[in-house]
Amino acid sequence: MASPTTRVLAVLELLQANGQMGGAELAERLGVDRRTIRRYITALEDIGVPILTEQGRYGGYRLVAGFKLPPMMFTDEETLAVSLGLLAASQLGLANAAPAIASVQSKLERVMPENLKRRVRSVSDTTQVILPRREPNLDNRALETLTTATQAARTVGLTYHSPQHDTVDRKVDPYGLVFQQGRWYVAGFCHLRGSMRSFRLDRISSVHLLDDTFIRPSNFDAALFLSESLMSWSTTYEVSLILHTDHDAVAYFENQSFCKNQFQQVEGGLLLNTRTDSFEWFAFWLVQLPFRFTILKPDGLKEALRERANHLLASCECSSAHPIAPSDKHSVNC
Repeated sequence: MASPTTRVLAVLELLQANGQMGGAELAERLGVDRRTIRRYITALEDIGVPILTEQGRYGGYRLVAGFKLPPMMFTDEETLAVSLGLLAASQLGLANAAPAIASVQSKLERVMPENLKRRVRSVSDTTQVILPRREPNLDNRALETLTTATQAARTVGLTYHSPQHDTVDRKVDPYGLVFQQGRWYVAGFCHLRGSMRSFRLDRISSVHLLDDTFIRPSNFDAALFLSESLMSWSTTYEVSLILHTDHDAVAYFENQSFCKNQFQQVEGGLLLNTRTDSFEWFAFWLVQLPFRFTILKPDGLKEALRERANHLLASCECSSAHPIAPSDKHSVNC
C-alpha cells in the first residue's frame, strides 16, 4: 500500500497533468474517500503549494497559474527505474545516445533534491545493464526516424540491403518497432510486396519521411508479428535441444518470444523446438543458462557453441585449459 506522502505527491502530479480535477475524481483515482483528498490538499498547502478550490457542481481543485513545482521527488522504486532505463538506453542504438543521456541526467539532477541525486549517481556508478550485442546500423538515424514515423503514422522510404537479394528501395508504413536478440526490427506494411513485412534496422539505410500517412491496424502487436515472422522466414534454422531442468524454470524464458509455448516434457528435462536466424546469437544465449542442456540439432549450432566454449576457455589464460576438439561433444553437451 502506498504511503500517505506518496499519495499526497500523487495528488500534486495529477493536478499538474490534468489542470482542474474534482474531489470525487481524485478520490477515485487514488482509491480513497473525498475527506482524505481534502486532507491531502491541506497537506500540500502546508508545504507551500498554492491550490485554488472552486465550489459547486463543476468545481474542484487546481494549481495557481504560473506555480513552479518544488524539487522533483521520486520513490526509491521510481529512482531505480529511471536510472536503469538510462543505463539500458545507452545500448539501444540511439543516434548521439551518450550526449542525449548525459543531458537527461543533467536536467533531472537540476530539479532533484541532494539525497535523490546521490541515489541516482550511486546506481549509475555501481550497476551495469548488459544487453545482447547490437548489430551496427548502416544509418545511424534510422531508429530515430522510424520512431517518429511510427508515432506520427507517416510512411517512410528506405533502402534495404538483403544478403540474399539485391539492394532494393522500399516504401513502408511502420506499425511498430521491436528490440529482440540484440537487433532492432520494424514491422509494417511494405508497398513493394503489398503485404506485411519485418525489416532489420542494421540492413536499412537512407530512411526518410514521406508525405503519405496511414492508419495502423487496431490492437497491432509488433512483438507478436515479429515472433511469427521469425518462425516462418526461410533463412531461419530449426533448433531442437533438451533443457535438463523442470517446468519451474520456464519463468526464466518468459521474455524470450522464441521459447513461448515451445516446451514439451520428456525424459531428462524439457524439449525445446524453435528456430533462429543466428547460430552465434543462440550459442551466446545458451551459455548463460544456469543448467545443463543437450543440443539435438542442428550441427551448425553445435559448431557455434564449440567456438563460444573455446573462446571462453582462451579467455581464462590458463595453461591447463586446452581447446575443445570438435569430436568432444560431451564437453559442450552437444
